[in-house]
Amino acid sequence: MTTPDTDKRLAAAAAVDEVCDNMLVGLGTGSTAAHAIALLAERRLNIETVATSQASADLATRLGLKVRPFDAVAQIDLAIDGADAIDGRLRAVKGAGGAMLREKVVAASADRMIVIADGSKRNRRLGATPLPVEVLPFARGFASLRLAQIFVRCVERPDYRTDNGNVVIDGHGWDDSAPRSLADALMAIPGVVGHGLFLSEVDAAYIADQGIVTRLERGSNPR
Repeated sequence: MTTPDTDKRLAAAAAVDEVCDNMLVGLGTGSTAAHAIALLAERRLNIETVATSQASADLATRLGLKVRPFDAVAQIDLAIDGADAIDGRLRAVKGAGGAMLREKVVAASADRMIVIADGSKRNRRLGATPLPVEVLPFARGFASLRLAQIFVRCVERPDYRTDNGNVVIDGHGWDDSAPRSLADALMAIPGVVGHGLFLSEVDAAYIADQGIVTRLERGSNPR
């Protein structure tokens, strides 16, 4: 019998198998991404990396991976990251670890973006998963009022700041029938700088459930 953590490692291993020498690889944030970082270090490939959070950068550096500052990088070869929820169309909710804005920038810069997850993260609908929204501290009050018109309940993470110095408000109870419209509405609120809806960034996903890894590929059937 496998555990969720075992499945996370299996999914991470499948994604890491796509990494080759001389690649520039984006490192995600969270417990599943940490498995990918450790497995990459074990392979001892000739690669460079960029990280979506200081925590991931610190872990990668400790394990011997070369981490480049992302601010001078325009494009990377491959990004590997976890997700809080992902559906069959490779639309995902990310951001439980608070790094969704940097994760989205790195994903957008990648030639290929892979999500890795255990089976509990695969869902037919995304709306049951809290949706993180990153907000400038200056706009906290105003943005909270506007977000309350979109979500059933909004919860600001107490005593928390992202690596960008911003606050995160988790939106509970949202209509997932038109996620693109929701994404547009969120970004139309002044002071909102990012959110955890990943609607077109993910190219593939490796999902492990009870020891069996399934690959979802955008535009293809699961393998």
